[in-house]
Parts: sequence; structure tokens; C-alpha cells
Amino acid sequence: MVKLVGIKLALVCILGCMSVYAMAANEVSATRVWPSDDYTRMTFEAGGAFKYQTFSLKKPERLVLDIEDIALNAVLNALPKQILADDPYIQQVRIGQYQPNVVRVVIDLKQDVNFNVFSLMPAGEYSHRLVLDILPLKDPVMAMLDKLDKTQRLTTSPSDRKAADAPSLNMSDSMKAPINDAASQTDAKQVGRMITIAIDAGHGGEDPGARGASGSREKDITLAIAKKLKEKVDAEPNMRAVLTRDGDYFVSLRGRVIKARKLRADLFISIHADSFTKSSARGSSVFALSERGATSATARYLAQKENQSDLIGGVSLKDKDPILAKTLLDLSQSATINDSLKLGKAVLDYVEEINVLHKHHVEQAGFAVLKSPDIPSILVETAFISNPEEERKLNNVQHQMQLADSILAGIKRYFATNPPLARSFASQ
Repeated sequence: MVKLVGIKLALVCILGCMSVYAMAANEVSATRVWPSDDYTRMTFEAGGAFKYQTFSLKKPERLVLDIEDIALNAVLNALPKQILADDPYIQQVRIGQYQPNVVRVVIDLKQDVNFNVFSLMPAGEYSHRLVLDILPLKDPVMAMLDKLDKTQRLTTSPSDRKAADAPSLNMSDSMKAPINDAASQTDAKQVGRMITIAIDAGHGGEDPGARGASGSREKDITLAIAKKLKEKVDAEPNMRAVLTRDGDYFVSLRGRVIKARKLRADLFISIHADSFTKSSARGSSVFALSERGATSATARYLAQKENQSDLIGGVSLKDKDPILAKTLLDLSQSATINDSLKLGKAVLDYVEEINVLHKHHVEQAGFAVLKSPDIPSILVETAFISNPEEERKLNNVQHQMQLADSILAGIKRYFATNPPLARSFASQ
């Protein structure tokens, strides 16, 4: 009789466990880790929505992520192998079946961090995703800015520094006389500082962008061109370049603009590769912000409280009447669009020398990355990745170098007729 009871209890336990695992119908189908200096992103993908809890532990520093209603499988067990030895934040990952229907992911950290956890609905080729971003305590953009300012102070003479600190609100047309291309080297001493170019490689990480017929990914091509352009800009005696991303990881559209504004960039260049349903579509294009996009951007900007202390063209909005603040924003945005069109035309003229143009004028649209109110910004569609011939060219290193040369030539021509204003170190 006792033996029979024992057998029954065992069966109940087995059936109970089976029922719990049956409840864990959501199965993780993929995991991905995207490390970078800015942050590390860890993504879990499954057929259904995620239920989760997360918390941090000290001494040693750890993050704990409990994912509910799933069972441990081979995909999850392989996650620790994706952690690179040089990941700036993650030491290692440990994973186990914490409860019958809960998988616990323990992330051992190399330093104290901030973190953000959120879920994403299915989009494109991706199913439901659970995203964990591991962020540094100090914003890397501000750390970079501090380093650049320190370097500039050490390399700038007292007389140049005094000139840079002098207030300068605008520049007369007489100071913008055209200069021959041969002499279009904007001298840093004219403005008392280095010129900063923000270069944005489109897409990245969870967002691959467009795909070519042979499988090329837009995010890879844009990063390759952006890195080459950065090398060429950095080689100029009066310029420095900053990439919005320098690896295969995701950066939000707003985050790209924020990074450029924090660095007080003089220009923002976003690199992309177009696609279309017909493979015959071809050619390069350059976009600036549209007036409609500018209007919506102004409204959103004024609605965000964190922007109230920002400088717009060197003017603080913190103590301004709302109507005056909107007027200043509108004026700044209009002037910025005008400069963006000039920059776009200069770049388009040089790109035409190495590729056919899809449109022979600078187009305008409401792209989110172009909505900085005080940084001339353009989006360069280098070619159609959906066109087999242009896809081959986009993957060609020599053609990538030519594209970088063309964009830099356009930048230099723009500055030859539109010298950047001096800025004080306090506002940089």
C-alpha cells in the first residue's frame, strides 16, 4: 500500500512538471549580443510576448533577468558563448532553470552600470523581442566631449582661445565670398577651433536596413563608408569626425541627433543605401529636412521639458517666453534647412562624378535624423542596394573610398563659402 502511494505521488509530480512545462509554450528562438563602447545590447527573441522581471545585485555587481513561462533550451544555453572577452561591461553570463517555468539569466559585470529593459513587438523579420541595454554610469558622449575640449585647450594658443571666446552671433554675406576649390581648405585658426563632423552610419544591430539581391545588408555598407569618411575627415588639419555608431549595434534615431548636439557638431552626415521594389531603380540622392518635418520637430522639441535648458545656436531657451522660444526655434530651423540645402548641393555635385543621380536636386523629407534645429544635416542615399549592379559597387572597397572622397569634397566646398562660426569653449 505504501509502495502504491509512493508511485502515485511520483506520477503526480511528473504530471505536474509536465503541465508546468506545457504552460511554458513560449520558446526562445534566438539570442543576440551587440557590444559597443556606448552600451551592450542583449536581445532574446520568441514567438510570443515576454513576461519578465529584472533587478541588480551589488558586491559583486550583477544584473539578474528572470524570464517567465519559458523552459531552458539549446538557444539559451548557447548565450554565454556570445560574450566577448573585450566587452566593456559584461564579465560573463550564467543561465539556468530557476523554477520549472522560469529561466534566470545572471550577468556578472565588470563595472557598476545603468540598465534598461523593454519588449518590442514583431517587426520585419523579427518576432517578439526582449531587449536588455547595459549602459555606463557616465554618458560616453559627454566623456568624449570633455576629452576633446581638454585636447583643444592644450593645442590652442592663448590668442586663438581669446578669439574663440569672443561672442559671434552671425556672419555677414561679405564674409562668405566664394573660394576656388583648390583653396577650399577652411583654416581652423579662422574660427579658433576644430570643425566637428558627426557621421551617422544608418541602421545597425537589430535594424539591418535594406537587403540586396545577393544578401548585402545596408547596415554593413553604411558603416564601412562612414568609417572611411571618418578617416579622411580626421586626416584634414582642421577637422575631426565622430561616428554615431562605430560597430554593429542599434542606436535610436533620436539618440543619433542627441549625440551630434551634445558634441556641438558643425555638420551631420547620415549615410544610407536606398532600396525599391523594382531592381531597375538606381542612382544616388541627397536629402535635407522638409519644412513640414521642421514644423513637427519644433512642436515636439518645445513639448520636451529636458530641452528647455538647451542651447539653440548658442541661445538658451530656459528663461524664454514660450512664444519667443518657438520663434527662435523656427528661425534657427529655417536657417539650418537653408544651410543643409547648400551642403547637400555641394555633396551631390561631387557624388555625380562617380555615380548617376536618382534626382539632380537636393530632395526634402521629414527624416528623424535630420531634425536637429541648429546643425546643418543631410542624408546621403549612396545608391540602390536593391539594384544588383549598384549593390556590387557598394560592396567594392574602392568605390566606398570614392564615395567618402566625394562627400568630403562637398563638405570642404560648403565650408569654403560658409565658414563655421566661432564658439566659446563654455558652450562647446
